[in-house]
Amino acid sequence: MMEILSNTYPDQWINVSEEFRGSEGGIWLDAECGVTDRNGKFLFDYYNQDLAKREFGVIEHLAKWAERAGWYFEWNDPGTIFLWEM
Repeated sequence: MMEILSNTYPDQWINVSEEFRGSEGGIWLDAECGVTDRNGKFLFDYYNQDLAKREFGVIEHLAKWAERAGWYFEWNDPGTIFLWEM
């Protein structure tokens, strides 16, 4: 999952969750780094809860892709989001 995200969004900061307070098994992402999709929309926007285009602040197509792969996004704070396996 980390490799796919890194290849798809090379400017997205990604690390293992163990580096964040020792939480094991997830992926830690910087939600404020300003990475956009190919349409110029921010991947993450904690304050934008437009459910027509986002799922709890995550751009819809990315949230759906993660869900199909068996993962889900979870916010820690407005600048920190994690991916966890279901």
